[in-house]
Amino acid sequence: MRIVYSYQGKEEVFDQEKAEVIIGRPKEGVTVDLDPSPDQKVSRPHARVWVENGQYWIEDLNSQHGTQVNGEEIKGKGERRLQAGNSIRIGETTLRVEIPKAQVDINATLPLETPVVEPEIKIAAALSANVVPLTPPEGAATDRARLALLYELPLQFGAEIQLETLLQKIVERLVEVIPGATRGALLLRDRDRNTLLLKAHVPADEPAVSEILARRAMEQREGFIWRRSDESNVSGSIVRYQIETGMYAPLLWQGEALGAVCVDNPQADSTFTDDDLRLLLTVAHYAAMAVANQQMQEELRREAAIKSNLLRQFSPKIAERLLTHRGRLRLGGERSEVTILCSDIRGFTNLSKEMEPDDVVEMLNDYFARLIPIIFAHDGTVDKFVGDAILAVFGSPEPDTEQHQKAVRAALEMQAAMAVLNAERQKRNDVTCDIGIGVHCGEVLHGFIGASDRMEFTVIGDAVNRAAHYCDGARAGEVLISPEVHQRVWKIVQAEKTAIKTKHEGDLAAYRVKALTA
Repeated sequence: MRIVYSYQGKEEVFDQEKAEVIIGRPKEGVTVDLDPSPDQKVSRPHARVWVENGQYWIEDLNSQHGTQVNGEEIKGKGERRLQAGNSIRIGETTLRVEIPKAQVDINATLPLETPVVEPEIKIAAALSANVVPLTPPEGAATDRARLALLYELPLQFGAEIQLETLLQKIVERLVEVIPGATRGALLLRDRDRNTLLLKAHVPADEPAVSEILARRAMEQREGFIWRRSDESNVSGSIVRYQIETGMYAPLLWQGEALGAVCVDNPQADSTFTDDDLRLLLTVAHYAAMAVANQQMQEELRREAAIKSNLLRQFSPKIAERLLTHRGRLRLGGERSEVTILCSDIRGFTNLSKEMEPDDVVEMLNDYFARLIPIIFAHDGTVDKFVGDAILAVFGSPEPDTEQHQKAVRAALEMQAAMAVLNAERQKRNDVTCDIGIGVHCGEVLHGFIGASDRMEFTVIGDAVNRAAHYCDGARAGEVLISPEVHQRVWKIVQAEKTAIKTKHEGDLAAYRVKALTA
């Protein structure tokens, strides 16, 4: 397909043997064929042109600024057939699809029928052809069922994602395989409360289990066969559920009793054998492995989630330090002096109105990717992102006697990084922007809030609002610091005194940092 396109007087030609051409600016995960960059009003992607039965068609791909054919908007109107000489406009780029005069002959001879060749399926039945059913001797069926259960369990571990489903299947199969069992249950110990949680039971309507006997198995670390006739004093759930005989086995893993599994029978004449108990103990061991594995996976997920949250806000160095001293990593706060750095893109609201949503996100990610490492390099913590703004804290969660200097050095490095990045984006004809930065220090309440597995670090106090005022007063490319910060860093900076206007607090004294002197 040959397409001639023009942007700001510069004409180029796309000429490739393609039946379909996707037009638009590139985006991660989306392949485009014709890229009309540097036209910033072209979406990612914007439109597609294709050939079907010798006819040329165009369709808008839900672009932001739409697609026009001969001046008519086609966005939201589906497919539009193209004719030779049609003018197409996307963003500020004009395109013309060169449609050959000799169209494809749609009446060309086509085969009336296309034979469908199905693959021949051969079934190897040699083994099954001479199978002779065998009548197992008495007891063989039970032994076979026991072996089948032991073979099944490791496979079930890999097949079942939900532990509760696996435990329920274990209890169901135990009741099926053990001849004297009519009911069964599995309990797990709640580590925090030391209570027993019922995780699986048969039948489904009402569980029958003695917590006293389950705890006995866990405390003794061994399984046993229990008969009501052997006990002189029974009460509670044993009487309620009419438990006449039963077997109980602990779920042991590395010396710890994670729970217990049991089967029982309400009939007095029912009995369990030593082989039954050995099977129950083996299955209990398998169940203990499954439970221990799940607990380990949950702990790893918790650790990973905590570390992921920490890395979102802290430098890797501080995050590792917090993970090492988990005692400090708890919900709650404390009051102390910190230094707040606030940065904000100048004119972001008006700037983003003229941009594609994807371009806005890409631009923010581009800038944040350069600025955040600088904050981390100076032991700062990212408290939060508010749209295009960054709120960073120095001197928390761990005290830092050099927090004021580090915050100012970080601010100046951030402005230098912005200048470098803007030069790079200008070469790519990407939208550029500038930031203003304000730095203030003061006492705040800071610490972790949220839930134990979803903690977020934050700071609260007037110092945060004051830092935002200095940020608002900073012009593009400037770093403004408060007098409180200046009196602590005056030896290392060249700064000029100024003032900023605020809505409710009047004029605030400030210092415009020009450069570092040390």
